[in-house]
Amino acid sequence: MDSKFLLILSFVLFGISYLMRMIPLVFCKGKIKNKFLNSFLYYIPFAVMTSIIIPEVFSSTSSLASAISGVVVAVVLGLLGQNMLVIALASTAVVFVIENFILHLFN
Repeated sequence: MDSKFLLILSFVLFGISYLMRMIPLVFCKGKIKNKFLNSFLYYIPFAVMTSIIIPEVFSSTSSLASAISGVVVAVVLGLLGQNMLVIALASTAVVFVIENFILHLFN
């Protein structure tokens, strides 16, 4: 690809990204009073993160048992109100221990 095409493509992508952020600010000036829309917008980040993370968890581990145990630890810690750093470190540690120590005892 030549540099002119990449420059035009960069500006087009910048424009699209800017419009996606600007349109809600221009058209939604007041506070949203609809309860359904508020609850829908509240849960969207959780749904998106779950749909991104869960498939990757099961494809990045070498065993199903370690993946399930990591997810269970993350869900339990999340329900207990822990922050994301604690959840990530604890679930990663559980997967590491299961894959490197416990599964090797049975093989």
